[in-house]
Amino acid sequence: MADNQLKYTRNIGIMAHIDAGKTTTSERILYYTGLTHKIGEVHDGAATMDWMVQEQERGITITSAATTAFWNYGGDKYKINLIDTPGHVDFTVEVERSLRVLDGAIATFCAVGGVEPQSETVWRQADKYNVPRIAYINKMDRSGANFLEVARQMRTILGANPCPIQLPIGAEENFRGVVDLITMKALYWHDETMGAEYSTEEVPADMLDEALRYRDEMLEKIAEFDDDLMAKYFDDPSSIVVEDIRRALRNATLRMEIVPMLCGSSFKNKGVQPLLDAVCAYLPSPEDADDVSGHAVDDPDKIEHRKPEPDEPLCALVFKIATDPFVGRLVFFRVYSGHIDAGSYVFNARSGKKERISRLFQMHSNHQNPMEVIGCGDIGAGVGFKDVRTGDTLCDEAHPIVLEAMDFPDPVLGIAVEPKTQKDIDRLSVGLQKLAEEDPTFQVETNEETGQTIIRGMGELHLDIIIDRLRREFKVECNQGRPQVTYKEAITRPVELREVFKKQTGGRGKFADIICRVEPVDDDFEGSLQFVDEVKGGDIPKEFIPAIQKGFASAMRSGVLAGYPVEHLKVTVIDGSYHPVDSDQISFELCAMQAFRNACVKARPVLMEPIMKVEVVTPEENMGDVIGDLNKRRGQVQGMESSRSGARIIKAIAPLAEMFGYVTALRTITSGRATSTMSFSHYAEVARAQAEKVLTECQGRVDLLK
Repeated sequence: MADNQLKYTRNIGIMAHIDAGKTTTSERILYYTGLTHKIGEVHDGAATMDWMVQEQERGITITSAATTAFWNYGGDKYKINLIDTPGHVDFTVEVERSLRVLDGAIATFCAVGGVEPQSETVWRQADKYNVPRIAYINKMDRSGANFLEVARQMRTILGANPCPIQLPIGAEENFRGVVDLITMKALYWHDETMGAEYSTEEVPADMLDEALRYRDEMLEKIAEFDDDLMAKYFDDPSSIVVEDIRRALRNATLRMEIVPMLCGSSFKNKGVQPLLDAVCAYLPSPEDADDVSGHAVDDPDKIEHRKPEPDEPLCALVFKIATDPFVGRLVFFRVYSGHIDAGSYVFNARSGKKERISRLFQMHSNHQNPMEVIGCGDIGAGVGFKDVRTGDTLCDEAHPIVLEAMDFPDPVLGIAVEPKTQKDIDRLSVGLQKLAEEDPTFQVETNEETGQTIIRGMGELHLDIIIDRLRREFKVECNQGRPQVTYKEAITRPVELREVFKKQTGGRGKFADIICRVEPVDDDFEGSLQFVDEVKGGDIPKEFIPAIQKGFASAMRSGVLAGYPVEHLKVTVIDGSYHPVDSDQISFELCAMQAFRNACVKARPVLMEPIMKVEVVTPEENMGDVIGDLNKRRGQVQGMESSRSGARIIKAIAPLAEMFGYVTALRTITSGRATSTMSFSHYAEVARAQAEKVLTECQGRVDLLK
């Protein structure tokens, strides 16, 4: 494969609900492409892609791991940059930032569980970044496996258009192979070669009618999106050749009109080679992706484009930062145009500074293979950056560009931490700083009143892993406080007021006068501060208006009830006055901050708490106990349905404050037979009695609750 032949490169990720078999599938890909000579199993803690100690102990993926493999398909050698992502909802940021830089994805589903809660989450994330995908239905060997039922769920739950291009031969313990509906051949894997070899045979006689029926359905579905195939399908179906089907299917997949569906059992070494063929055949190369677009550094309204070509100016996006004990800070990036050379300088569009990249690597899980250059369309890692953050754009100084940054959810849970010994204070600070650099959903702050260090994350497991990493990687033993919910504040009614800021200290003083209306935001507004300038006739000079906006935006970080941030606010500046000598930007900024506090006191402030979406899968006989427990936790059951295995699925919402230790409680109620998933849903007003309790505990202003 020539370096400049981008059409033979695939940047793909494996995404799924927890325990659908992503890492097991990745391990088989590494084995069959020759990258590893021994299959690593997740349950043995020996998976190559799960390299962290915490991943090996818990049997789950925590951090996305990247590797590069090569695969021969159709006589050509393809380069596959593969990212294995976590399935647990606490680490959804790893999926988000991986999908941002990938061209395609393998959506893996469990043949028994089907479309599970986190399957929906990652599917929506892939929709958000317009990532074409193929579906791989794994675990066909398990009791209750049903390939076509998963297709139905993909249609009804995800709104996808799945197109089975294989049929399983047998299911559960009788799963032996697959029928390829495109070539109408049966594939059987040889157990004695660990699935490395398989034989191609005729379709079993007892499946021929079924296979022909589903092949006809497949052709009809693909023909809807391809005029040439449609013409052949109606005029002379026998004239349709394999190349026609693959071409039409590839085009429809790239346009996200169809999701090709394959099946297998990665653990039993069946189905992985056709999956790799499908990656090469149907998922996009960097050439197939649209030109990347961003804006000029000095003008956000001026749109810039870069073609995915080696001769274009450099444009790359930093999507992950990791701390490696041997090489230091590793910065992962995707090169969209141009190339990056080891020892060269790149321009960071955010900081406005040039950075020297001392060494470049191609990653294989946590091992680095040194490279001299990372070319266009490739994913690599570099060392030597001084000031870099996740989401930064690296570019050519002569042709700067800023790519769209990534959005990360706010953390919803916090705990206070302190080192067990005085000598660990510095080590704790360094460790937390490095971990916060790596993970945009992990935040560290110091409570000014108590001096406590508060760490915030996406859930109990997330913070548990952080504490564990502090202990193992940074040798810091921590005492932990009680988990703290990240509350927010809001106002519920409009208030109009006049605020005058006046300060005389001898010489030039400070003066600002504003009349404004402070109220809840409009229903269709999506940001945090909705700022409206209605000042007429220059009563407040135009240059002071941004200072007023800045003052309100700053003040929103700390509300009047207990210092929690105010998430949404609408401010309309109606009138005011200024002093030709004493007025300046600072005066109006301070006046706005003062106005915010005085207005919020009168605007009936309320406390807002994070509400979580909870989904519990429980045996029928435990359903009453589970619902009773959710009701005790101020939960609201929103729906119940039956799963194929006979269990009941309970969907509910509940306040995060009541859900600490829920996994343990659920195990106790159901003797360990139920499972649950929890993800952030929205913020809602706290009932008065509960709000009084929270404000009393944190010494907030209970008197402001009306």
